[in-house]
Amino acid sequence: MNMKRRDFLKAAGVGLGVAGFPGLVLGTVAARVVVVGGGTGGASVARYIKRANATIDVTLIEPNAIYHTCYMSNEVLSGDRDISHIQAGYEGLEAQGINVVHDFVVSIDPEAKSVTTASGEQLPYDRCVVSPGIDFKWETIEGYDEGVAERIPHAWKAGNQTSALRSQLEAMDDGGTVIIAPPDNPFRCPPGPYERISQIAHYLKTHNPTSKILVLDAKTSFAKKAAFELGWERLYGYGSDNSMIDWLPGDPVTALDETSGTVTTRNGFSYQGDVINLIPNQKAGRLAFDLDLTEGEWCPVDLRTFESTRYPGIHVIGDACIGSALPKSGFAANAEAKVCARAVVALLGGQSPETPAFTNTCYSVVGTDYAISVVAMYRLSADGKAIEKVPNSGGVTPLEASATDLQREVGHAHSWYNNFVDDVFG
Repeated sequence: MNMKRRDFLKAAGVGLGVAGFPGLVLGTVAARVVVVGGGTGGASVARYIKRANATIDVTLIEPNAIYHTCYMSNEVLSGDRDISHIQAGYEGLEAQGINVVHDFVVSIDPEAKSVTTASGEQLPYDRCVVSPGIDFKWETIEGYDEGVAERIPHAWKAGNQTSALRSQLEAMDDGGTVIIAPPDNPFRCPPGPYERISQIAHYLKTHNPTSKILVLDAKTSFAKKAAFELGWERLYGYGSDNSMIDWLPGDPVTALDETSGTVTTRNGFSYQGDVINLIPNQKAGRLAFDLDLTEGEWCPVDLRTFESTRYPGIHVIGDACIGSALPKSGFAANAEAKVCARAVVALLGGQSPETPAFTNTCYSVVGTDYAISVVAMYRLSADGKAIEKVPNSGGVTPLEASATDLQREVGHAHSWYNNFVDDVFG
């Protein structure tokens, strides 16, 4: 790994903490901020608004008491990580003076500036931040819906479905076939399906070595493709007659017959699997549609502040917003949250928001002592209408990386996870 890339990784790590968020403490501001959604984006923005100015009253509304991180959840499938090790609670946020309300939001009144919960509580705000996450376009796969997904899990929202998919892998007969169907762009965590393929192969190599993984991909390429394929070649025989992984590009799954365990693709081919993992195409979370924050399938925002272009005073961050070149990832949601926090604090203090910059880092563990990563920096375009990648910033783990470097990347990935979760949830 060259020194420039190492320096970039170091800088990205520093950006997680206070060093990446300087000079924001303002005078006393009698203001109320309500954050809707306690995932990575919502928890991050609540924490950083409060850290920037402790006098601001910050309330976070999230129905679940425990959050399961999607990042590193694929290691649960291989057995290298217990499900309890991807759990985070909200005690750290409460300890910092953030009011955490475990409830569902049913409406936001942008004129009255009030959020109403399912229990009937009305919470006034001066600024509101919504982090609704993603939902699925069930209609793209005939025979697949939320009910069927309880039995044939997508596991793209980590938690019970992650455990269910793990159990199905453990129960699969020797020599069985696992079908994985990655979605079309855009979707949450672009490298995620391919790390999942890697982690399942990692498990099967030891526990069911005669089995196969059939990947029916909607796309003809994917994030970190060359680096993943090199790892698959080295660890799982990819490209050989004995390959554990068979990747079929550009022919998405369009139908499921749950009874026979058969999927059919757009081109009319049918395949039977012993374990089936369908990851549907995606759109903004249901709450974004319920609150009328969408245009098309995603939420348009002012990219300088992440304020909704539909309703003043309401900001939208994370996977649901239209972030231009910035990928839909946990790290990007955290970066957007910090930019949004700075903007909210500035606006409440009567100041102009700064011009933002963003960082994204993504690690993927391919197998034993083998991980790869991608890092990049992003900036607001000159006209403020797009987020664009900074030329020649960051990069992907080099194909010529040594075994020592690849092993070191595993340690970096796990250290990053621990530091990142601490940065988000405290």
